[in-house]
Amino acid sequence: MRILYVEDSRSLRETVGRGLQKAGFTVDLVGDGLAGLDAALEGEYAVIVLDIMLPGKDGFEILREIRQAGVESPILMLSARVEIEDRVRGLDGGADDYLVKPFAWEEFLARVRNLARRRFDHHSDVINLGDLRIETRSGRAWVRDAELTLRPREFGILEYLALRAGEIVTRNEVLEEVYDHSIDLKSNAIDAAVCNVRRAFAEHGVEEAIRTVPRRGYLLEKEISRKLE
Repeated sequence: MRILYVEDSRSLRETVGRGLQKAGFTVDLVGDGLAGLDAALEGEYAVIVLDIMLPGKDGFEILREIRQAGVESPILMLSARVEIEDRVRGLDGGADDYLVKPFAWEEFLARVRNLARRRFDHHSDVINLGDLRIETRSGRAWVRDAELTLRPREFGILEYLALRAGEIVTRNEVLEEVYDHSIDLKSNAIDAAVCNVRRAFAEHGVEEAIRTVPRRGYLLEKEISRKLE
């Protein structure tokens, strides 16, 4: 899932960005308020992480403008300010969560994951679809007791399709949610990754878990069943 992280401290921005990528997220890093506002208005993000003290526009201004523009992405605000007034101002202004810096990495990551799941009305770090079990925190998936062998990008695709199980998901949505913007949509990277996920299912007796809907996209079945041996 794609995260926008707006933070003017380069060292913190890069450190947190690497941590989010390691946790399986696709991350857009921005260092000032004006660029952060543009990114938030142009992209579709699972979560926007927004520092308050930023050059160009501060986090409160960005929050107000993107909510006025109808952007519904969950927003986690960060600040070194500990005053209750700032937290109330952020939450009343449309932020979904507020975290004071410095923060513990585990808490930060848990809050990001929680907000990312909220967009899909899913409130657990485990997704169960019949015989399929996905643990979003560990980045692992099983069919019954057999673990699927997936690369991080392939797991990201499976997780996204699972969160939208039963819905047709377009290639462009997969691109925006899972891939860096450097990937060419005309390339076969997405199709090849989906093919690898299908192959991982097939190795454990699951056929046609993911359907390709011509000229529309992909659909993961809501009920995954493993064939009895």
